[in-house]
Amino acid sequence: MKNTMEMDEYLEALWYMKEDGKNLMAELKAEIGDNFNMEIVNDCLDSSLADVSDDDKTISLSIKGEERARRIIRAHRLAERLLFDVMGMTKNIEEGACEFEHMVSPALVDSICTMLGHPKESPQGLPIPPGECCDNAATTIESSVIHLTGLEIGQSARVAYVNCRKDHEIHRLNGLQIRPGVKIKLHQTYPSFVIECEGSNIALDEEIANNICVWREKKYMPKTESPDTAKKHSLIGRGIGIFKKCRKG
Repeated sequence: MKNTMEMDEYLEALWYMKEDGKNLMAELKAEIGDNFNMEIVNDCLDSSLADVSDDDKTISLSIKGEERARRIIRAHRLAERLLFDVMGMTKNIEEGACEFEHMVSPALVDSICTMLGHPKESPQGLPIPPGECCDNAATTIESSVIHLTGLEIGQSARVAYVNCRKDHEIHRLNGLQIRPGVKIKLHQTYPSFVIECEGSNIALDEEIANNICVWREKKYMPKTESPDTAKKHSLIGRGIGIFKKCRKG
């Protein structure tokens, strides 16, 4: 009988290899480590989740396998984002994310993604594959995290995370004390964004400002919700509950 979770582990490894430009069977063995099992590779091949070359030296995800791996990686990296940003975990994030990716439905993953403001990267800076909610800019659940550019003048918020891909931009923001957890206040949006942070006024261009994500101020939530909204909030609660169990474990 095929072990789905073990096959998923190999699909994840093949996804990581693809990101690194690798495709050798020997590299897959190195990625998996001492527990490498050729039978699981064969299960992936029999299930049309992976393809190998005629000489069996190279291996890659099939179209079907890439879609499945994409869902797993998306769930895993969003789990890391939630554990790090919402629950404040800095240790055992990988372990908790591994538990999460196998236990949740796509609907829950999309709900968490929406709540977090559709983050583009994991805490380690790895890309989070976008979902349908990102493509549609879903707002069924009001995002708890928004871009700095979404604040109103005079509004304050705490930095959730920064999406900058360029090292010099990240270093600059760190030097200006703009980092997760600090409180900022928006003073101006034109001709540049001006924020107050740690007692200093800082001017930012729109591109940089849009890469800074902040926690939205909590608003009063009416007792009555539409069935769809109530269902989505329930899904988010279930996801956070899973993380609490992982954290205690």
